[in-house]
Amino acid sequence: MTGDERDRCRDAVTAIHQGLRDRGWSLAVGESLTAGLVAAHLADVPGASDVLRGGVVAYATDLKESLLGVPRILLDRTGPVSAEVARAMAEGVANLLGADVGLAVTGAAGPTTQGTGEVGEVFGAFVAPGAADVARFRLSGDRNEVRDGAVVAVLGMLVRELAD
Repeated sequence: MTGDERDRCRDAVTAIHQGLRDRGWSLAVGESLTAGLVAAHLADVPGASDVLRGGVVAYATDLKESLLGVPRILLDRTGPVSAEVARAMAEGVANLLGADVGLAVTGAAGPTTQGTGEVGEVFGAFVAPGAADVARFRLSGDRNEVRDGAVVAVLGMLVRELAD
């Protein structure tokens, strides 16, 4: 992660924590391709435990189903890299960890595709009381650049959602 990306992540995390505190909400994170990087950034500030319930790394497709409750029929129909799976992951992690807000990320970091997802295709999802959103991101670079870019993208997505 570049210095600029680290600064953007730190700024995003500060805004996320404040937005969650202002609403009295807690957060749970479900991650696939980022393998815990999003939760690590969210936990990297003092007082993170005030809002962060935890995270689940569901890297393998079967764990998306067994841990996060993503329906098998959905995984079979769309593959693990889709807007629908990201949304189901966000809902599932919020339910599993008893959080008000669920944030999820799934995608293909490469070097090969993941199901129907192309390398660099990432989906982030957000669910909260009265709100939900899913976004598709096209990222480029090597495996680590795609994963770092996914962290920046989903943290930015959450910042925008909490600003509304």
